[in-house]
Amino acid sequence: MQVRPRHTPAPEPTAPEAPHLAHLKAIGTAGLDKYLGYYFETYLSMACPGKILRTLVCLEQRDGRVYYQRTERLVEHPHEKAYHGIYLGMAHFLTDRIFLADYESLTGLEMTQTILFPSFKNRVTRLTGLKLGVSGSGERMPCCARVVYEFLGQTIDVRRALRLCGLYDADDQRVDAATRVAVVNDVAPGEWHFRGRF
Repeated sequence: MQVRPRHTPAPEPTAPEAPHLAHLKAIGTAGLDKYLGYYFETYLSMACPGKILRTLVCLEQRDGRVYYQRTERLVEHPHEKAYHGIYLGMAHFLTDRIFLADYESLTGLEMTQTILFPSFKNRVTRLTGLKLGVSGSGERMPCCARVVYEFLGQTIDVRRALRLCGLYDADDQRVDAATRVAVVNDVAPGEWHFRGRF
C-alpha cells in the first residue's frame, strides 16, 4: 500500500493577456450580428500614394467571437500574377464604435487598427472611419487614412469580388463618387486632429 500523498500536477499557468481577452469577448461581441458578411474596404493606399486601394473583408462569428479576414489583391505590373495579402483579426463593438485589429498573416510584418462608425439604420450599407497602419513599402511609414466599408452581403461570389479589388487612380469612375470623396484625407479649418467623418 502506498502511503505517500498522491502528486497533484500544478495547473497550467494562465497567459497574462487571457483575462483581458475574455473581458473584451464579454463586452465587445454583442451588437455585431448585423455586421457579419462581406465588405469592400476602400482607402488611399499607404504604399502607393495617390492611389485608391480596395480590399475584400469578411466578418464571421465563431465560438462566440467575431473574426475577420481582409484580403488585398495587388498586381504590380500588367500581365503579372496577382499578389494576395491576407490579414486576420478580431472585431469588437464598444460603446457605438466598431474596433478592428488585425495582422498580416503571411509575413507577420504588419498590424493595422480600424475604427468605424456603426450604422444607425436597420440595414447596413456603408461604414466610415479611420485606419491606422504602416505603408507596405520599404519605408514602413506609420500612416492614418479615412476608410469606407461598403456592405456586399452575407454570401457573395468571392472570386468575382476579388477581381474588383486592387489599386485605382484617384479619379477612376469604377470607384463611385461618394466613396472617392469619403476617403480624401484632408483636415478642415479648426480641426486639431485627423478625424473620422460620418
